Amino acid sequence: MKVQVDAAFEPLLELEMEMATLVADWSHCDQCAAYVARMVSHDRHDPIRHANLLSAALNELFEMSFHTRESDGVLSCRFYRNGTIERIELSFPCTAEQRNSYETIVERIGNGQALANYLEVITDDAARVEHAILLGLAVNYDADIELPDQDTGKMTFVVDLALERLLN
Repeated sequence: MKVQVDAAFEPLLELEMEMATLVADWSHCDQCAAYVARMVSHDRHDPIRHANLLSAALNELFEMSFHTRESDGVLSCRFYRNGTIERIELSFPCTAEQRNSYETIVERIGNGQALANYLEVITDDAARVEHAILLGLAVNYDADIELPDQDTGKMTFVVDLALERLLN
């Protein structure tokens, strides 16, 4: 499944990785995020700052796919740009239960109470780490997160980040 991308967004980079490779070692999340962030950030006003912010946000997204523990299928990550907005389209295999959980948390983000929900999740030892990740992206990175229609057995996130406008 390919997500329909706004024509104003120009493609920058695409990464595909077998899920078995990703879930074989936690450090793959950070390594891939750091590499891709450096590639995408080279032409920004402050490339090092931009790469650091993007790497941290991207690492969180990769960790969500890592937590699925799915070893079959492919992780696909596409990057696009429109002015100051970086768009990440991340797709990976997951169960219907996991997908429902992600849909619930994205609804919580969209209800205008992202900060309150984030504070609730990070103080709840029983909360799922994926919820904290998504809410953290919305709160700490002012990310817009959408879930386009999904194929069965797969999850796709479209995350827009305006990292250059972040103050800290």
